[in-house]
Amino acid sequence: MEDKLKAIAREAKICLDEASDLKKLNEIRVKYLGKKGELTKVLRGMGSLSAEERPRIGQLANSVREELEEYLERRTDELKNKELEERLSREKIDVTLPGKPCMLGKMHPLTRIQGEIEDIFTGLGFNVVEGPEIETDYYNFEALNIPKDHPARDMQDTFFTGSEVLLRTHTSPIQVRTMEAAAPRVPLKIIAPGRVYRKDDDATHSPMFHQIEGLAVDYRITFADLKGVLKVFAESMFGSETRTRFRPSYFPFTEPSAEVDISCVMCGGKGCRVCSGTGWLEVLGCGSVHPRVLEISGYDSEQYTGFAFGMGLERITMLKYGIDDLRLLFENDLRFLEQI
Repeated sequence: MEDKLKAIAREAKICLDEASDLKKLNEIRVKYLGKKGELTKVLRGMGSLSAEERPRIGQLANSVREELEEYLERRTDELKNKELEERLSREKIDVTLPGKPCMLGKMHPLTRIQGEIEDIFTGLGFNVVEGPEIETDYYNFEALNIPKDHPARDMQDTFFTGSEVLLRTHTSPIQVRTMEAAAPRVPLKIIAPGRVYRKDDDATHSPMFHQIEGLAVDYRITFADLKGVLKVFAESMFGSETRTRFRPSYFPFTEPSAEVDISCVMCGGKGCRVCSGTGWLEVLGCGSVHPRVLEISGYDSEQYTGFAFGMGLERITMLKYGIDDLRLLFENDLRFLEQI
């Protein structure tokens, strides 16, 4: 049995030396060192040995196993290095070539325009305030002078998650919440950006869109103050040559109310296809805060006045970049986004 163990060691080493790849090495390992290998077969015959021979043969078998395992590991490293050298000789790498550029993300057009709008109004002393997107019927409608039977609710068809809980249709509820928390402190000047939801979906409307509303409350605030602020906004956003005009309109939470137009950004007010030949483009709605809204929010309407305005972020972005379909802003198509 001693001779057999030594013979196994010699044969295994010869086979390992002749192996040309890692697959062959594994086959040799299984043949000599596996559970059914040559070495295991010899050890199973140790039962026929005398008590004096077993320790010596067992020690020799362990020595042969350790020797073969070390030899196998060394040959494995040799063949791995050989394969690596052969692969490198075939695959030439020119380390002097410039690396492939990584694509860097850019700010989305909506995010960029929102930042510009916030910069304009914070420069005028406004603070940026946020609020919940899931609102109560009270803050979204009733506190804004829109009772349950008011026809103005039809213009803001929204998604209800309960009888009194809904996805907000505008960011005006933030104005009420802020006034409630601040009353009767003045001056109060905020803008409220955020996502809003309505049941609309076409080239110029989306069921989810972004709105930025503004509010100012103080002593003796007039409609002239509102016109001055929005004139500065229009000129800062669209250029110093931009003209503004105010048309009478109606909103339940402001009185008087107006729609604000700017001279067409495409033709400069001369008349073109974009402005339907009028030379004007509608950009936002505004007005003096309704006395009832002031009272509901904790302000004395005999002592304080204010103004409010609201604009669609997508509308401003489309005018700024000449985009004709709102849905392009939400499709995440790089062919479109990389143009801006």
